[in-house]
Amino acid sequence: MPLPKYPTGDTVMGRWPGSSLYYEVKVLGYDSRSRLYTVIYKDGTELELKEQDIMSLAGFQARSRSPGRRRSRSRSPARTTRRSSSRAAAAAAAIADGATPSRKDPKQRDALETRPTENNSNDKHEQKDEKSMAPRVSEPENKEEAQPERSQGRYNLRRRKDDGDVETVNAKPEPKQQPGATTLAAAWATPPVPLDFGGKLGAFFWLLFLPAWVLFLILQVNQEDPSLTNFPPPFPPLETFWDLRALGFVLLWILLQALLYILPIGKLSDGVPLRSGETLRYRTNGFFAFAVSAAVVAAAMYLDVDLTYIHSHFLQLAVASFLVSLLLSVYLFVRARSAGLGELALGGNSGNVVYDFFKGRELNPRIKGFDLKFFCEMRPGLIGWCLINFAMALAEMKHQGLETPSSSMILVNVFQLLYVIDGLWNEVPPSSEQASASSVESARLICSSPLCVSLSQEAILTTMDLMHDGFGFMLAFGDLVWVPFTYTLQAYYLVDHPNPLSLPVLFAIVVLKLVGFYIFRKSNSEKNAFRRNPSDPRFSHMKTIPTATGKSLLVSGWWGVVRHPNYLGDLLMALAWSLPCGFRHLLPWYYMIYFIILLVHRDSRDMSDCRRKYGSAWDEYCRTVRYRIIPRVY
Repeated sequence: MPLPKYPTGDTVMGRWPGSSLYYEVKVLGYDSRSRLYTVIYKDGTELELKEQDIMSLAGFQARSRSPGRRRSRSRSPARTTRRSSSRAAAAAAAIADGATPSRKDPKQRDALETRPTENNSNDKHEQKDEKSMAPRVSEPENKEEAQPERSQGRYNLRRRKDDGDVETVNAKPEPKQQPGATTLAAAWATPPVPLDFGGKLGAFFWLLFLPAWVLFLILQVNQEDPSLTNFPPPFPPLETFWDLRALGFVLLWILLQALLYILPIGKLSDGVPLRSGETLRYRTNGFFAFAVSAAVVAAAMYLDVDLTYIHSHFLQLAVASFLVSLLLSVYLFVRARSAGLGELALGGNSGNVVYDFFKGRELNPRIKGFDLKFFCEMRPGLIGWCLINFAMALAEMKHQGLETPSSSMILVNVFQLLYVIDGLWNEVPPSSEQASASSVESARLICSSPLCVSLSQEAILTTMDLMHDGFGFMLAFGDLVWVPFTYTLQAYYLVDHPNPLSLPVLFAIVVLKLVGFYIFRKSNSEKNAFRRNPSDPRFSHMKTIPTATGKSLLVSGWWGVVRHPNYLGDLLMALAWSLPCGFRHLLPWYYMIYFIILLVHRDSRDMSDCRRKYGSAWDEYCRTVRYRIIPRVY
């Protein structure tokens, strides 16, 4: 039995089925019976190709840059008709390299570049005289050149005239182009992104449901008996939903955080290279902003400012924040209409207005260097979460006639304060510049919740929110409304529904929190350290699984116990937040229930993404690490 021409593991050039474009692929195997090679493209697509559809890298480059064919071209500068596939590949390769074809002969300015075809014409054209080789620029089939420019999914194909003017002709891109093609046009072509959250109808549902759900939670907790048997809560008069001072307070708080964000204090950090190749810079001074905000709150208390206003006007503050997030979402959607193709997010351009408004169209909207998405992710709602919790502790002392907050209130405040401080402190880890998209990854990509900021994960700059999700209603509402007005539900509940704790119960809750925090922090530290430097001596004893993408999956340490040890730590910490509220009502356990649902959503999303990206290597990882979030206890 003859040996395969291309052994497993080789990097070769594979032709995409149905086109004449070649892509860099990796050979995964060879079936001697069907005589087909299994290859994987850079976007994770696995296909079976025939041997004639595969070329070695050296052979492809030699064929693309044949000196003889360049000489024959100069001998017949006017030839414009059918071109061999090798010459088309040479033109494509020149475009991909950013090169411009030489034009030593002035007559060559009339020559048109045609797109690659599958017809391998020979050099018989070279034997024709100049008269028979006159350029046919008027024929419609020859109106395409090999220098496309990006223009909202279409490409401008230019022909230079003798007088130096440029004539532009629009042409559609090749079908089924994928990332990693040998042409500039194919570099921007990407496979369709599946719609999240139930698609177009789901986006419409969430637009209505999420604000209504936040209002329901606030109205339900306000009842003397917040039992679900008292559903629905009484609907207050419409005028109680609005308070101009509440809107002013929200705007003043956002303005303060914006001012702290733009101050030239803190580190300028590079984000992960984007799909366009651009790397954005961020002012990562979140911990500084938190410290200054705490000083402002202390000064307000010294001046006898009544912070219990936050508790008494909690509903009005939530409505004002919703209005701000809605106006921000409208602004983001309108401004995205003028954004370039490379500035748009892959998942927010379905063509459906409702879905794109919900998911967000523009990836990183900025106003003169002020990054709106990064600011909203880490500042107003996140630091505001701690401010609201502190105000609830003051309100509890006032309502219950206490000199100090209850032990339950103290636990909730301290636990959640630690969570926020950890996220701000680890906003950017040391040497984050090395954590690029091409670096070796751990078993899981960092992923933020669609409606919550996933804090305490080192390098917020590498989260899915910042790298891939557009900035629209989903993130704006999540950052400005969902986080500060639902994550504070335990503290809000304890103001009028105290729950005394015995010393043993208090000690057990503290231990649970510390264990969860240790798992969470240790697993994230392992992941990010391995991502930054997989050759670190600390990982020399750890097992990894290589993938066809050139990256590796870490299967040792906490990442060898369960597939998502950071989620396990998150789950234990969420449990520690809910236990101080007791078991009399289900409502304060809302966050725990929500978090479990969120983890199920994350897990299913992560499984499909990783299987598509890593292929058979991910299946091997799943066989090695069998449990997803909760490890089996023997």
